[in-house]
Amino acid sequence: MKRCHLLRFQGSPDEVEPLVAAARELGLAIGWLDEAEVGVEGPLSAAAATGMLRAVSVGRDCAVVVKPRRGPAVLRDLLREHFRGCALVLVRGPSEGALARDLEGVPTLVKQDGSFTVANRGWSPESLAAALRRARPFSAAAVDES
Repeated sequence: MKRCHLLRFQGSPDEVEPLVAAARELGLAIGWLDEAEVGVEGPLSAAAATGMLRAVSVGRDCAVVVKPRRGPAVLRDLLREHFRGCALVLVRGPSEGALARDLEGVPTLVKQDGSFTVANRGWSPESLAAALRRARPFSAAAVDES
């Protein structure tokens, strides 16, 4: 599996819309992983509680999938199962959450006006999207190359 880039982000999805659009123009996909306590009520929750592999609800604009999980969340498994094909996954959640150990050292994306900052470097949405094609765009060496 091709590895995707990870960035922490504490804002809302609409704040990264320019980045998502710029990535889409380049044929790249961005995913959103929200580390939060999730509570789903009704038939989806009941179906998952019975031990079914998945419970899916499909609406006009989206689909919601509930999958029961045994044991702690594992970032590698989540990426493989839900974010295959993504160039970038933005992870929102508490620093002490279930994925905290897996996210140690992951840089943070910060929205500032119409641009973004990662690893003390400013990026336009277009330049950040283009950088996602590189192997390590947020490492110190990659910053020095630019």
